[in-house]
Amino acid sequence: MVQLGQENFANAKPIASAKGGVAGYIDLHRALASAGDDQALFELGCAYSTGSHGVACDLIEAHKWFNLAASKGHEDAPHCRCEIAEEMTPREIAEAQRRARAWLLERSALNG
Repeated sequence: MVQLGQENFANAKPIASAKGGVAGYIDLHRALASAGDDQALFELGCAYSTGSHGVACDLIEAHKWFNLAASKGHEDAPHCRCEIAEEMTPREIAEAQRRARAWLLERSALNG
């Protein structure tokens, strides 16, 4: 299995554009995120918080990805998470946290 990581991130972005536009970008960043790449986690948060790269704006998903990026030590993720949390209800924040935990558990189960 190929390990994707920070060293592959810069080279991976052009592949996303060449491999199917929007779906390629999101799929690639999800794969990088699954490999533990904090920048990919952050980029997914940015995409969902702004509704860019073809995904609808979804603050719950954005919070989830920023939360995961922050847990991996991404420097800007905590600030972005806090900024969007100001626009969310406590119930939405709780749902985002639940989704982040579920993603971690799913990833853990897949990696055995």
